[in-house]
Amino acid sequence: MKLSTIKPAKGATKNNYRRGRGQGSGGGGTATRGHKGAKSRSGYSSKRGFEGGQMPLQRRIPKFGFKNINRLNYNGINLDSIQKLVDKTKATEITTDLLIQNGLAGKTDLVKILGRGELKSKVNIHAHAFTANAKKVIEEKGGSTTEIKYNKKSTTK
Repeated sequence: MKLSTIKPAKGATKNNYRRGRGQGSGGGGTATRGHKGAKSRSGYSSKRGFEGGQMPLQRRIPKFGFKNINRLNYNGINLDSIQKLVDKTKATEITTDLLIQNGLAGKTDLVKILGRGELKSKVNIHAHAFTANAKKVIEEKGGSTTEIKYNKKSTTK
């Protein structure tokens, strides 16, 4: 044990330091805010990333990559999810409305059928897109795939 490491027991002291309550309190006058400048004023709050007028880090770092504004985001639904839906609802016609009702897709989602899992029953599926493997599996079981037409320019996400 060293004298420099001794501290009062936890909870034994209170931090009841009141700033700006006169010179006798030890924090009067400037209330520990220093003299002048924005930080000394009431109502001061700095913007996130503000570096005192220096060019902030997020603006100094070079930008890279490319964001395609015409990109389409599909909500992928696998064949095993379709099979669970068929088992649950006994449906032979899968439409986007049925997928929305069962929580597999959102109202504004573009639906793409993916090929993971297996399909045990004949199903006719209406969706915005299909993978080649999913199309093959659905048609092998005697089902059909119907691509829904949509305006690519008006669909944004």
